[in-house]
Amino acid sequence: MKRWRMRPDPDAAAVAALTHDRCPEPLARLLVQRGITAPEQASLFFRPTVEQLHDPMEMADMDKAVERIERALGDGERIMVYGDYDVDGTTAVALMYSFLARFTGKLSFYIPDRYAEGYGISFEGIEHAREEGVSLIIALDCGIKAIDKVERANGHGIDMIICDHHRPGSELPKACAVLDPKRDDCPYPFKELSGCGI
Repeated sequence: MKRWRMRPDPDAAAVAALTHDRCPEPLARLLVQRGITAPEQASLFFRPTVEQLHDPMEMADMDKAVERIERALGDGERIMVYGDYDVDGTTAVALMYSFLARFTGKLSFYIPDRYAEGYGISFEGIEHAREEGVSLIIALDCGIKAIDKVERANGHGIDMIICDHHRPGSELPKACAVLDPKRDDCPYPFKELSGCGI
């Protein structure tokens, strides 16, 4: 059985320094418990800037993913954006699809049927991609453990880029790029990105 471990009470002076009309005491306590102890830190936490982001090229395989997407766009290949059915996955699909649609019309998306296909990449989705003549699938918020699905796609001549934030297993899929900050060999400093963030 798991037990909740309560954090110790935060420093009262730090909580008081953050508490004001727009930051009530319960919120100030949470911030201090997360290491945010100054009003300037709180402002950056609630209103982050692009400058606070890490360089995406620090993520393992990002160079491979960029190269493969550029090649697909340059060669006029059909690309499928594939995402999980949850909020993270559908948001990731919407964001990636909207971006890629600026450069190509040979673009589709696929979100698996939650009840018929289950979570993540499905054999049905791979078959759908094959029928559409897709040569590149960009999987978002899923795929880190889809070894057999990626093998099936490879067998159909479809390359895959996996963009996931779940913990990988002992083996990575044989995709042309596997982006996941939780890979043991990934130097990207922030490990808790959402699937959409990847």
